Amino acid sequence: MSQNPRLAPVATFCGKCDCGCPQLFVDADASDDRRIRITDDFGQHVQMSADQFADLVAQARAGKLDSVLATGA
Repeated sequence: MSQNPRLAPVATFCGKCDCGCPQLFVDADASDDRRIRITDDFGQHVQMSADQFADLVAQARAGKLDSVLATGA
């Protein structure tokens, strides 16, 4: 979990351990193009706009990312 109070947690991916699972946050103080933050379990993060995140979600819902799981990548 982030120690940054301005980050509002949305989802934790895995969550079945205490190893610092990847998380999704909304940073209300960030500029519009960096509002969404995804952290990994190594302390790195990616920031994107809400529109970019919405596109990612739409592609996932449409099955366009399923091939990633099928190949084991």
